[in-house]
Amino acid sequence: MCVRVISGEDVASLLDLPDLLEVVASALRSQGRGAVERPDRPHYPIGAGLAADGKPPGTGLVMPAYIHGNRFTVTKLATVHEDNPDRGLPTVQAQLLLQEAATGTPVALMAGEDVTNARTGCIGGLAARHLAHEPVTLGVVGAGAQARWQARAIAAATDLDTVRVYSPSGSRAACASDLRETGIDARAVDSARAAVADADVVVTATTAREPVFPADALAAGTVVVAIGAYTAEMQELAPGAFERAPRAFADVPAAVAETGDALAAGLDADDFEALSTVLEGEPGREGPAEILVVCSVGTAVLDAAAAEHLFERAEGQAVGTVVDL
Repeated sequence: MCVRVISGEDVASLLDLPDLLEVVASALRSQGRGAVERPDRPHYPIGAGLAADGKPPGTGLVMPAYIHGNRFTVTKLATVHEDNPDRGLPTVQAQLLLQEAATGTPVALMAGEDVTNARTGCIGGLAARHLAHEPVTLGVVGAGAQARWQARAIAAATDLDTVRVYSPSGSRAACASDLRETGIDARAVDSARAAVADADVVVTATTAREPVFPADALAAGTVVVAIGAYTAEMQELAPGAFERAPRAFADVPAAVAETGDALAAGLDADDFEALSTVLEGEPGREGPAEILVVCSVGTAVLDAAAAEHLFERAEGQAVGTVVDL
């Protein structure tokens, strides 16, 4: 039994955001049509008994998914350790296991960090392509890896003019510099209001537990893409942002309704439209002045689609190391 091991370096060599945008769009349409299997993802504390204070240092997650008709079923194994940056390690680490859907035979083990980052970035790219005015002035609140991927995906999906980056830490300057190295016109600014003001698209990519910008800073016609809050305790958007938006979209409405953003605004799943409806050709906005909100918590369906796409590229280019189990 041979398995192709695809490293993080291999994944980086295979990734092409314009291609991946179409893969993610197709996967979201399949999800919207119900043509996927996406079981609830279990998450559990790990490392209990290892630390002196008795607190588990991390969380484990298992995220399986299958898209009807695809060659492979994919399971993502992920861990989240908040203190890992102090150890020189990523906060989130992930691997993807691909198995033949017809037989269950394992075929690949793939590094998952860049797959997760890229497919999440594509949510912002697709939202901007289908909902925003162009050319795009982008305001980003947050300056980590996902801030960079969101900007790169929006650049791949739209006519991106400029990017303004804000984070309360000094990392905003480094983020803007990294984006400039990829050919994106980006600069750091000194406040969230400065990042958001007059932006066509605003992305929030933080781990915040309270709103990261004032709702009155949004200009008419702005598309807000919130991708940081994925638990009830996390919140990036003030309720006023939803009050100013006649429509709100979500990658997974039922899951988004359980986040701090939705709970603070008193919204439930029925208040969010599936982003897939826009990708199916439904109109996303009714007028140029509408403010629109798009919330994402992530879905393993996108991991499955991205992993299959990258595996097929790896096969075709003989990328990775084949080992015998």
